Amino acid sequence: MDPEAFLDLANQVTKLKMFPYFDIAHSVLCALHVREDLGPGAHAFSRKHPLSCWLSTMLVIFAGGMLCNGLLGEPILAPLKNTPQLAVATIVWYLVFYTPFDIGYKAAKFLPVKIVCSGMKEVYRCKKVYDGVTHAAKLYPNAYLIMILIGTLKGNGAGFTKLLERLIRGVWTPTAMEFMQPSFPTKACIVASIIFVLDKKTDLISAPHALVYFGIVIFFVYFKLSSILLGIHDPFVPFENLFCALFMGGIWDSLAKVLGRGPSKDENKDPKKTN
Repeated sequence: MDPEAFLDLANQVTKLKMFPYFDIAHSVLCALHVREDLGPGAHAFSRKHPLSCWLSTMLVIFAGGMLCNGLLGEPILAPLKNTPQLAVATIVWYLVFYTPFDIGYKAAKFLPVKIVCSGMKEVYRCKKVYDGVTHAAKLYPNAYLIMILIGTLKGNGAGFTKLLERLIRGVWTPTAMEFMQPSFPTKACIVASIIFVLDKKTDLISAPHALVYFGIVIFFVYFKLSSILLGIHDPFVPFENLFCALFMGGIWDSLAKVLGRGPSKDENKDPKKTN
């Protein structure tokens, strides 16, 4: 492709309007996530507890904005002030849970539809990460960590509100913490936030901003479609294992075991049992 044409395409991607089509795709996948998380009892639960079902779905859809607003000292419910966006989210929720014969749910689960929605959601995610980094940079111009944190939460807020979202539905799962087992979207949002910060605040990246943005969009879309079609769920795992082995004590623990100097059985015993 001609470099100028490629740059023009990248510029067009940065100017894409998210409402309503990308918001619809995002809402569809969020409603699917809630329904699948409910499991076999989703049908009965949606009939018996419609308010709880709606609240949990809205929390998943608007999680990023709510979390970031809370951390930045802004109104937590501000994302809900956009009435057209809230109406779209509610209509999608209704179609996924309450259409006759589950037509809406089956249509959303249809593989070609899911692939298109997933690709659009990743474009939406990239926009959210960039907006989060940009907004944090205005409030805290020199706080790089805050920019990365807000960009990450903006891009994958639903992962960090899973505990509360399930609690609204009457399920308590204290181990469902994104900090304990970060998902690939969270890791990808961290990487994207770091790149946006470097692009915005330093001279380390010399490429035009549109190309950087477009590259991250391609990264998000490629790995999302790979997870659906090829089963590649987390390409960061090999690098994490290597990093942990080198810098988090893994290689030294293995060496200690080989040399017979690992923790003894007495040290591993529960102190309560020895008393």
